[in-house]
Amino acid sequence: MANFAKPENALKRAEELINVGQKQDALQSLHDLITSKRYRAWQKTHEKIMFKYIELCVDMRRGRFAKDGLIQYRIICQQVNVSSLEEVIKHFMDLSTKRAEAARSQAQALEEALDVDDLEADNRPEDLMLSYVSGEKGKDRSDRELVTPWFKFLWETYRTVLEILRNNSKLMALYADTAHRAFQFCKQYKRTTEFRRLCEIIRNHLANLNKYRDQRDRPDLSAPESIQFYLDTRFEQLKIATELELWQEAFRSVEDIYGFTCLVKKMPKTSWMAVYYAKLTEIFWISTSHLYHAYAWFKLFQLQKSFNKNLNQKDLQLIASSVLLAALSIPPYDHTHRASHVELEHEKERNLRMSNLIGFNLDTKIEGRDMLSRSALLADLISKGVMTYVTQEVKDLYHLLEHEFLPLDLASKVQPLLEKISTVGGKISSASSVPEVQLSQYVPALKKLATLRLLQQVSHVYQTMRTESLAKMIPFFSFSAVEKLSVDAVKHNFVAMKIDHMKGAVIFSTLGLESDGLHDHLSLFAESLTKSRAMMYPSERKISKLGEMLPSLAEVVDKEHKRLLARKSVIEKRKEEQERHLLELEREEETKRLKLQKITEEAEQKRLASEYEQRKNQRILREIEERELEEAQALLQEAEKRSKKKGKKPLIDGEKVTKQSLMELALNEQIREKQEMEKRLQKLGKTMDYLERAKREEAAPLIEAAFQRRLSEEKVLHEHEQQQEIELSRQRHDGDLKEKNRLLRISENKTQFQNKVVKGRQVEYERLRVERDARINEILRARKQERESKRKMLFYLSVEEARLKKLQEEEEARKLIEAERLKKEEAEKRARLDRIAEIQRQREQEIEERRKASEGLSRPSELSGGSRPLEAPPAPTAAPAAAAAAPTPGKYVPRFRRAEGQAPPPEPDRWGSGRQDDRTLPPPGGDRWRGGGQRQSWGASRIPPRGG
Repeated sequence: MANFAKPENALKRAEELINVGQKQDALQSLHDLITSKRYRAWQKTHEKIMFKYIELCVDMRRGRFAKDGLIQYRIICQQVNVSSLEEVIKHFMDLSTKRAEAARSQAQALEEALDVDDLEADNRPEDLMLSYVSGEKGKDRSDRELVTPWFKFLWETYRTVLEILRNNSKLMALYADTAHRAFQFCKQYKRTTEFRRLCEIIRNHLANLNKYRDQRDRPDLSAPESIQFYLDTRFEQLKIATELELWQEAFRSVEDIYGFTCLVKKMPKTSWMAVYYAKLTEIFWISTSHLYHAYAWFKLFQLQKSFNKNLNQKDLQLIASSVLLAALSIPPYDHTHRASHVELEHEKERNLRMSNLIGFNLDTKIEGRDMLSRSALLADLISKGVMTYVTQEVKDLYHLLEHEFLPLDLASKVQPLLEKISTVGGKISSASSVPEVQLSQYVPALKKLATLRLLQQVSHVYQTMRTESLAKMIPFFSFSAVEKLSVDAVKHNFVAMKIDHMKGAVIFSTLGLESDGLHDHLSLFAESLTKSRAMMYPSERKISKLGEMLPSLAEVVDKEHKRLLARKSVIEKRKEEQERHLLELEREEETKRLKLQKITEEAEQKRLASEYEQRKNQRILREIEERELEEAQALLQEAEKRSKKKGKKPLIDGEKVTKQSLMELALNEQIREKQEMEKRLQKLGKTMDYLERAKREEAAPLIEAAFQRRLSEEKVLHEHEQQQEIELSRQRHDGDLKEKNRLLRISENKTQFQNKVVKGRQVEYERLRVERDARINEILRARKQERESKRKMLFYLSVEEARLKKLQEEEEARKLIEAERLKKEEAEKRARLDRIAEIQRQREQEIEERRKASEGLSRPSELSGGSRPLEAPPAPTAAPAAAAAAPTPGKYVPRFRRAEGQAPPPEPDRWGSGRQDDRTLPPPGGDRWRGGGQRQSWGASRIPPRGG
């Protein structure tokens, strides 16, 4: 790489290489220049060089070169000119985006140009055969050759910029804008894989910021601007994830938002919270988590009702209806029934986590919250007044499914309501953040709920029912679907039933411990007794003769038997009535006793609570009085000590000492002391001004005399050097004239030799031309044979292409591994540079402290008026800049040969220090010259720089 003295020369050289087509050399030269120490030592940052460097990197798609250059430029501009770094990065992203869009437009135009009727007329045989062998269409090939490389480079650009700006507190806005542009890139081109990687990159950046809190230039996460940028980025990430239908990534984005708010302990804005709950409803509905979906809708309803002043009555009614239908869509039974202990613990932990996300509780350490459930949600809807806003159809449906008992007519009454509800829906015009509401999405879940309620109510009324009757009662589903629903309900103990397909019956049973073998034991016992009686009395042949003789005896016995049975039934009824009466009396007495006991317990609890409150209030008042008394005593002691030191009486005799009076006294004393201190400082400041003015008046004539003496010395030196230069130029001119006269003698020999060489070369040219024509003809014949063999071997190219593709994939995998390793080494290198910078800063601080200490020790001797020379006036505030711009020691250069703005080199020190250094003055606090100490530049004094 050439060592350019100025950045303009380096830029000019790069442009010359670009004009002759050597972009690679130009890029390499600029890369070496930017990463060198010479570039970092220049006083100004050079945006032109960076712009040209970025353009070359984009043209050649060298993302690695661009990243190295931007990292070096960030090191230069971080503390000096951050806006320049911002402009360079914006130019980098804009240029990459434009090139990617141009490539996409070119591919689209190429596809339209190839869209013709006769493909064989426009394509070559090689192209047709390649398309048949590879199975790749023209659009796919054009995208692979033109669009894909530029999109890869654009994606690499976004990753590079995010990596450079990840811990820069001054460019947080640019970091957020880059993240938004990357999100839009993923959304526009449906890049789901890159979107997941982008979310992971941003997540890791925030985790590293929270982990390494001692980084330099680290953004302050507690600042409102940082919170605004980070939350805006997270909510944009959530929106893009739902639009791309990446529901798992959307849920992780929700967790990111909740985790960040817990980290900074600050709630987002109301508009953001509306988006948060709106996206939660979509996520939970897709994941079939109806319970959490309903809770998210309920939170969104409360938010819109409380903060949206533009919400009209129609939209509020639609949102409330959606909330109630979402709550009704929750299955009416608990899914954790009969679960193991481990599953219950997991379900409890998951429920607590979802409760935090939905409720947005920033304090995650509270364990005693109510768990989410269907019954609790319906109770909240009633208590919060949601039922007053829903439509009449939804309200009727709620009463039918939750409160009415209609086992035979439930389905027939629910079906017309569901048909009306399925037609309701639309966009919420007064709330843009709320998604489009369509009540028809809840109809399948409501049909399942109606079926389960019907089965539950029928099981309470019937013990056995035919399957045809049950199928007619449920018009929503076929009997096979009803059977599937009943299996799930029986599994969770919601209803007890069995289906006997052989008999075509549905058997409803209780949930007790009755065995199946005891269902028919009474009927079987009666049949056995009938068979036994038939065997004992087989027929009418064995009729007793006594029956013939006494025909009325059977009638008498029958009447007597009936009378006895009637008397027995009367007695049984009287006993049952007496027992029922006694049970009612006992029940009434027990009810009275329980009510009296409850009233007594409530009165006792109220009395205990009131006594506890009284004792608590008394204790608080007593503690407040004791604390005020202690504070008053402390203030009294402090006032007495202060008054004793000044010889004053602290308080007037007979005055009542209170906390308020003591605080007023202490405050007045502090104000008085502050006023006295200000007066003393003003007096001291005036004295210092007088002394400083006197010193400057004495030093002014001495400085002027020294300046005039220096001007005269420099004038003599300038005349002497100019005379030497003139003599040297005259001697060179005389020598050049002598050399010219000496070479004129061989001019004719030179002409003869030139003609001889030209004739020989002409003959050689003719011979080479004939050989070249023969060689070209041979090459043309060879190429013709090669084309013939190439057409025959085209089939084998597909095999070779597959092998090369596999090798390319292996190479890409290796490059990815290498990139990860380089990234790790870059992080270690950056950490090592940060540690070196911190050590250097500490050393500079120690040197500064030592210098200040040495100045403080030498100040008294200077004020005493020793024999040292008088000092120059203290340097103004621009001394550091002048010192930085001071010339380096060297040979004197005349003014007509100097570059613009270049100062002459200083002469050897003539003030007794014996050092070849810039002429300096003591710091503003000093009074004398010190030969061995640290001194300021002459540019800060009244003497102008030499040659200025």
